[in-house]
Amino acid sequence: MIKIKSPEEIELIRESALIVSKTLGMLAKVIQPGITTLKLDQLAEEFIYDQGAEPGFLGLYDFPNTLCVSPNEQVVHGIPNDTPLIEGDILSVDCGALKNGFYGDHAYTFEVGEVDPEVKKLLEVTKASLYLGIAQFRQNNRIGDLGHTIQSYTESFGYGVVRELVGHGLGREMHESPEIPNYGRKGRGKKFVNGMVIAIEPMTNQGTKNIKQLKDGWTIKTADGKPSAHFEHNVALIDGKPQLLSTFEYIYEALEIISEEENPFRKISVKS
Repeated sequence: MIKIKSPEEIELIRESALIVSKTLGMLAKVIQPGITTLKLDQLAEEFIYDQGAEPGFLGLYDFPNTLCVSPNEQVVHGIPNDTPLIEGDILSVDCGALKNGFYGDHAYTFEVGEVDPEVKKLLEVTKASLYLGIAQFRQNNRIGDLGHTIQSYTESFGYGVVRELVGHGLGREMHESPEIPNYGRKGRGKKFVNGMVIAIEPMTNQGTKNIKQLKDGWTIKTADGKPSAHFEHNVALIDGKPQLLSTFEYIYEALEIISEEENPFRKISVKS
């Protein structure tokens, strides 16, 4: 059952989402060769508590950490460890926060030092597909319209779109209905209606779409060992249009990146 959110509930989700945004921005300043993902996890946990929130992933479904950190060929759900990052790695960081009874949850794939141009292209395409998907989150559009847009764009570059892992509704639970696949057929699936809040999160592989799970019971990696990228935003449907509850602005500020990609989806006024 899809849970429609009131304007007040959307603002509470926004507050949690922005805590995640700020956490990712803080991590952007320290993600570099030599740092371990376990250190990143410790920094994120302390930061989230300092914001008056709780880590959304810690203990969720018995997950052991605050961050899901997935380097290179890992797609999602990687467990932090003591292995230092090295020049040329990419690192997907997925983070959640819980405050006032509502969750925020989004992700960004970071470059560690200088990255191979082909891998950089994978990241650029995956992030671009996220915003193309967000633009489809409009009243009376359907889930299939959003998924088809992400799929057709990323597959046009020869990339594999993961099927087994999908976006989702967001609110008092980390994962609510409906599921939001990154593939689909136009005109299929449930209609989007005002008050819906979802997490849109394309997961794109440089090679095959196929994945496998490691023996730790969590880590998902590409079946062919090629890199994977993951970007995620939290979005509300307000007045028939998508509005971002999360932002990458804090990341861009840390990395000195200039971007206007979020502009069409920003909050217009407090009353929106």
